[in-house]
Amino acid sequence: MKIIIDAMGGDNAPLAFLDSGFRAARELGVEVVLVGRTEALLKLMKEQGIETLPKGVELMDAEQVVDMHDDPATVVRAKKESSMVKGLKLLADGGGDAFVSAGSTGGLLSAATLVVKRVRGIRRAAFGPTIPTKTGNLILIDSGANVECTPEFLLQFGCMGSFSAKLNLGIENPRVALLNNGAEDSKGDPLHKEAYQLLKEAGDKGVINFIGNIEGREAMLGDCDVLVADGFSGNVFLKGAEGTAMFLGSLVKRTLLKNWKTKLGALLLKKDLKQAMAVMDYRRVGGTMLLGISKPVIKAHGSADAEAAFGAIKQAVAAVDAGVCQAIADNIDHMILPREA
Repeated sequence: MKIIIDAMGGDNAPLAFLDSGFRAARELGVEVVLVGRTEALLKLMKEQGIETLPKGVELMDAEQVVDMHDDPATVVRAKKESSMVKGLKLLADGGGDAFVSAGSTGGLLSAATLVVKRVRGIRRAAFGPTIPTKTGNLILIDSGANVECTPEFLLQFGCMGSFSAKLNLGIENPRVALLNNGAEDSKGDPLHKEAYQLLKEAGDKGVINFIGNIEGREAMLGDCDVLVADGFSGNVFLKGAEGTAMFLGSLVKRTLLKNWKTKLGALLLKKDLKQAMAVMDYRRVGGTMLLGISKPVIKAHGSADAEAAFGAIKQAVAAVDAGVCQAIADNIDHMILPREA
């Protein structure tokens, strides 16, 4: 298996992906292609006392870098020599099995769609991050790639999320729910009412295990495995969950450092608290797969350090092994409305 890595994307590039790429070749037994400014990568290697590339690692030169200020719509045309675009072209041409980047989210979405292309029949690719809940994990789809959606988009999100949960998370019959402002089937605006009916039809046909509408609170308590949302609502949900986790973490820390008694309690609970906080550590997962693209493309967190970057690479390996892209392609007939087929 060969993993292509955008070595120049993200706040901590290229060091984070140089270290994690070497580690992946060593620990995961995969081949790695680091795409970026070769001169800068070789200089970093020398600074760390590494004279030659580790076995299984190769460099691909790319002088340009896609940054956050670049217009996503013009990235492919304006920055053909960037590490992101060259890496995606290598993936599209069969030079690797998956691609990982911590670069611009909009740029990656646009470039992956234009270069690697969507699975035939998929209307929009979507981000499907894994989020910890009270009882395990759920896949949120979409988390921000598509602000404006149609009911068919949400139907496809539900199906793609279900395949991902089954193949990546090992959930035999994932519970798929539609994020809404109430559990009743009459809730929501016209978009969500029509999407509800489409998802219900897919559930009646046995394509997915659709359990109906759900509110954000119940989702975080573990009442579903796949949370379907338009990109606007999904992103608000995601950022709200992240902010709540950060607030609770700071509240617990402040409480435990309040006086000598609480500090003693914190010392006794140190191991357990560390394990609890690890559940909310985004570095465990490292990134999110861009579902709907014909080959695995993983978006790592923009601030990914070496540990988070390694997590994203592991996710890429898992995506290839699971065959999510092929599962989506094999089931596309269930995700296209008859009037548009």
